[in-house]
Amino acid sequence: MAELSLKSWMKALIGYVRSGKPDLTNRQMALLLLVYLTPGPHTVRGLARLLGVSKPVVTRALNTLGGLGYLRRERDQDDRRNIFVVRTSNGAEFLESFRLNLGQEERIPANLDRPAPKERTPVFAHQG
Repeated sequence: MAELSLKSWMKALIGYVRSGKPDLTNRQMALLLLVYLTPGPHTVRGLARLLGVSKPVVTRALNTLGGLGYLRRERDQDDRRNIFVVRTSNGAEFLESFRLNLGQEERIPANLDRPAPKERTPVFAHQG
């Protein structure tokens, strides 16, 4: 069962890489999933606590995800000092396409079951 899950994850990641969408780090993806899959409101402090990282680490990830349009910051109307991290339609579309890649266990791309080509080792001339 674990192998099936890892194969599903591998296929989803390969589909993601092939999609040409921006590469996200594991931290960015975890942050994105937390905001979309857990009830809010979400704050930098709360997200940092859930991930077990510092607030500056979350802020850097949010800067990237915000630049991509996957998340945005929104000021709390009741307490202007608070900033919430909120979902966007671009982020929802991104995660939906990722989810669809996860659901394609039966469909294996033709070249995915072949071994990866061997990398050529550069040859350096010995200078004496």
